[in-house]
Amino acid sequence: MIKNKVKIGLLLCVLIIMTGCTKVMKDENNEIVKYDKTGQHLTENILCRPKNKEVIQLYKDNNVNIDDLVECENFQITSGGYEGIWVSFFVKPLAYLILRASNIVGNHGVGLIIVSLLIRFLVNPITRKSAIQTENMKRAKPELESIEKKYKNKNDQETTMKKTQEILMVYKKYKVNPLFGCIFAVIQLPLFISFLEAINRTPAIFEDRLLTFQLGTTPYIGVMEQGNITYIVLILLILLTTYYSFVFSIVSTNKEQEKQMKFTMIIMLFVISYASLHFSAAISFYWISSSIFTIVQNVLIKRSDSEL
Repeated sequence: MIKNKVKIGLLLCVLIIMTGCTKVMKDENNEIVKYDKTGQHLTENILCRPKNKEVIQLYKDNNVNIDDLVECENFQITSGGYEGIWVSFFVKPLAYLILRASNIVGNHGVGLIIVSLLIRFLVNPITRKSAIQTENMKRAKPELESIEKKYKNKNDQETTMKKTQEILMVYKKYKVNPLFGCIFAVIQLPLFISFLEAINRTPAIFEDRLLTFQLGTTPYIGVMEQGNITYIVLILLILLTTYYSFVFSIVSTNKEQEKQMKFTMIIMLFVISYASLHFSAAISFYWISSSIFTIVQNVLIKRSDSEL
């Protein structure tokens, strides 16, 4: 039943996301248009007008009309009219919040981090509940392992029913609801994609810089094409923060399951390490700040017995 609910949730997320997405600009030879100074692949359906004259010229050279777009500092949620559920109710409001926060602090990278943390605070009641469930599951682990040993190699219907009843009693004792352990995974995907869309479609964000990082540049471009090895720091921070956020969420009821979960974590870290090469610096800052929030949240919950 729980798996079915998760599948339904993921399906709904996919359906919403499919109502609008970023389009990469291509030239007459169907090749992706790249701004050479940053190595960034330019987005065709941007939400507001870029300021960089060279970038504006690239749009004109490729017959993309941006004259009707508002300046990014004047962007409103209603700018450009209705563009489907996903863009109008998720991407545009998020882009608007980032731009407003950036205007206040004077930097789009800092504004992005502030908004990402603000949203994590807003969904904190849900994510905290999920983290508490993980800790409760860890407390229940010895009893669940005992049940697994008790019914090992016994697969008849009557035994399976008894085993299920005993597991449910342990869940009740430790206030465990397995469904809550999946909630954060379900909301994490649309959150990440909405930030990715908002960043890629808002020129003011990917034209800005934070520290030594150009927000529209990926570590691969920064290191391999521009020779700026400081972009490696972003990859390392993504891996470290992701690893520690994973460690807190791992909980199993037997050694075999624990091995499988650790193996899955290694595979996930490998996939994320490869993907992070192609994350823009802006989305990397979102990922890192969000992961740090998760780590701090889990540490605080782990130290607070009153929460459990």
